Amino acid sequence: MTMHYHGTPITPRVVIVQLAGRCFCVSFERPDDVEWCHRFGQSVMLDNGAFTDWQRAIRDDRAPRTNWNDFYEFCDKWLAYRTTWAVIPDVIMGDAEANDALMKQWPHGQRGAPVWHMHEPIERLMRLCDEWERVCIGSSAQYRVVGSDAWHSRMTLAMNSICRTGRVPTWLHMLRGMNAARWGYPFASVDSTDIARNHNRKNNPREMADTWDAIQCSPIWKRKYVQADLLEAA
Repeated sequence: MTMHYHGTPITPRVVIVQLAGRCFCVSFERPDDVEWCHRFGQSVMLDNGAFTDWQRAIRDDRAPRTNWNDFYEFCDKWLAYRTTWAVIPDVIMGDAEANDALMKQWPHGQRGAPVWHMHEPIERLMRLCDEWERVCIGSSAQYRVVGSDAWHSRMTLAMNSICRTGRVPTWLHMLRGMNAARWGYPFASVDSTDIARNHNRKNNPREMADTWDAIQCSPIWKRKYVQADLLEAA
């Protein structure tokens, strides 16, 4: 079973009310619906807001945030719900060392999930899968476009590396990856802001959620060959 986290805020309130019982993603940057989601949602994912802050930093020509104490405090309250988990703070375009440093500062243990950015070494993903009960995957750098040829090649290589027996070693969450659940990768959960952004145009948020929630990933990975495999074999 694949869990689908629908991004918030979803406005007006009459719209999100139609989605009671779903799973929700609440960003630290926009926590408008966090209380409602915990009252009426099935599970809540607390996003650290690093992506939004990174985009804003580029726009305003400033450095992204480095002090995450407010986010830790925010999580402390909502992690009292056992069905809630959080994305550990990350540096969107940072290297493995920068993200490992933030991971070590995380105060809430396995209630959080580290992020492996697709431009980072696959060896880091393998290590995270050994150490954490849940790992997030983030599209980044040359793999920032979800579904591009480069993205598929990198994702296939990553899955080949961590799922050598076919079984997935840990819970994998694909960030901004609702559509990727269609493509045969063994994700346990995915998220998207599709309903928040497009419900006014499609005018049926419940039907949108039903369509997304019905898409299920296989728990088993069938090895596929990519160019890197062929070069290694040669």
